[in-house]
Order: sequence, then C-alpha cells, then structure tokens
Amino acid sequence: MKTVLVTGGCGFIGSNFLNLFVPKMTDTSFVNIDSLTYAGNPLNLKDIEASENYRFERVDIREQEDVDGVFKKYMPDTVVHFAAESHVDRSIYGPRDFLETNVTGTLNLLEACRSHWEPDGQNLFHHVSTDEVYGSLGDEGLFSETTAYDPSSPYSASKASSDHLVRAWHTTFGLPVTITNCSNNYGPYQFPEKLIPLMILNALEGKKLPVYGKGLNVRDWLYVTDHCAAVMKVIEKGKRGRTYNVGGRCEKRNIEIVEKICDLVAGKTGKAPEHYRGLISFVTDRPGHDYRYAMDASKIEKELGFRPQETFESGLEKTVDWYMDNTEWVESVRTGDYRKWIESHYGDGESG
Repeated sequence: MKTVLVTGGCGFIGSNFLNLFVPKMTDTSFVNIDSLTYAGNPLNLKDIEASENYRFERVDIREQEDVDGVFKKYMPDTVVHFAAESHVDRSIYGPRDFLETNVTGTLNLLEACRSHWEPDGQNLFHHVSTDEVYGSLGDEGLFSETTAYDPSSPYSASKASSDHLVRAWHTTFGLPVTITNCSNNYGPYQFPEKLIPLMILNALEGKKLPVYGKGLNVRDWLYVTDHCAAVMKVIEKGKRGRTYNVGGRCEKRNIEIVEKICDLVAGKTGKAPEHYRGLISFVTDRPGHDYRYAMDASKIEKELGFRPQETFESGLEKTVDWYMDNTEWVESVRTGDYRKWIESHYGDGESG
C-alpha cells in the first residue's frame, strides 16, 4: 500500500484534500500530521476519521525529532505539504510564527525526506505554495512559472523562502519534488478570518462587511476542490523538479466578491440585496496590500490536462450554501468551542 503523508491536513485546503481522496483512493494510506493551531480543526475530517486508510498524528513540523518519528513510524512514499501559517494580516502583526512554520517547518520535512528516502526517484515531496510570492501586478499581465519573486508581506516572503528551499533540495541533493503556486482558494471549512467566509457570516448576522480601501484589489479565485484535484494531478503526472501555477481564470475585484455574496445571501434569506449591500463598510487599507494577482495556468492545462470544474458563480453559491447549512461547525469555530474538543481528545500539548 502506498503511504501519503499530508501536512496540515486539519486546515482548510488540507482537509478538503483528504475528504476528497481518502474515500476514492482506498488502496492508499493517508497519514495526516497537524499541530492543531487555531485554524487546524479535526472536526473538518469527521466524515473520514474512521476510515481504514486514514491516520492522524498531532505533530508540529517545527520539531525535527517529531517529524523524524512520523517518518520512522509510517515510511511515507509521498509528502503533500499544505501546512503553513497563511493569513497576511496575522503575518504583519506576528511575523515570527510564519518564519518558524513556513521556513523551518519546510526545512525539517525536506531533511526528513533526505534522511529516510532511498535515492531511487520513487518518492515525491510536493510543496503547496501561493501566487503571492510573485508580488503585485498592474492592470495588465499574468504571473507565469518564470516570473521573478517579489513578495510584499511577511507571509509571502516566508512562502517564497520555502519555495526556494524545495528547489535547492532538488538541485543540490536530487530530492524528487514538485511545486504548485495557487491563486486564492475558497470553499467549505475555510476559517472565517478570510474574505469570503467572513463576508458570508457577517452578512447573515447583520454585521458590517469591512472592505479594505475601495475594494478595487483584484484576485484570481479557485474553488478549493479544483485546487485539490490539480495537486493530485501534479503528484501523479507532473515532471519532477517543475513548478505549476494553478489558477481559476477568474479575476474579480474584492468589492465585486462582497456584492455577489450580498446578492446570494439575499436570495436565500428573502431580504432585498440592498439590505446586505448597505452593510458594506470601507476601512483603512492594510500595509503593503498587493493590487492584483492573476495566474497564467496554461502550463498545467497543456502538460497535465487540468482545468477547474467550478465557475466562480457555481463555486460561490456552493460556498454560501455550505456556511448556511453548517451552523454547528461555524458556531464551534467562531466561539472556540472546537478547542475544547481538541483538548478532550489530544490534550493541550503535543502528542504523536
């Protein structure tokens, strides 16, 4: 049986990846390691936690000894590295956690792979990264895999650093690697500090909808299960040592996103769209706010045949429906009650 080690599998994208592939790939063993920080929630995986091909270990990737222990116990063939501190605002006010997790954590994983894998090319370290490493675009142009890195925030700088480490371990030590840089993800299980879930939940509660600046910043949006499918496509068919940009070909200004959410919520609650649009409140822009991200995803489309299945309209409606239908999850996350569940099952410290 093949063994896939997934880091950060209790987070937003990692949990969607596991929920998608654990039931489909019953001949593959999935091992999820997560330190269960504020955004890591085992309740995201309640539908698969009893699956015979799924295991969970509470491990902090910043601790080399603990990472090595997981490799010795499970001997994974493949590592899919989602684990990261990922919120730009948090990185501005507390950058050290981002450097420790995103850089040191990645280093520890790379070194574990180098120590435990035979140099036969049969293994793979897949690194999940972001379009933010490329910096900011003007009104024209797209990020390609050869765009020079120009990170603006402590978050994007830490991800750029980890990308460079992965490439260096491939070039210097021959470690088999692939990298994906993705555009903004949205969908189920996203912690409500991010734009789309925050706007959905605030609208439903009649709270202000805070929008940075004038809401004119542009992002390319990708439904989370489309991203997960792209990652698996690269793992299975991507050429070792290569980077693939994963985008949704769906550029939207932030204010457009918020207005669409207002209209969707209005349609589902029976209230007028103006009721929710009236909650929009423009706030002081954050420092170093990149103006525009847009991905050239032609490489993964041409080489691997990947294209997103969801349009922005279909994906956003699914996302609004999910947050409206999963009020227990939302309440648990917003009140912090899920932390009590974690402590009752795993304690308040590390375990493995």
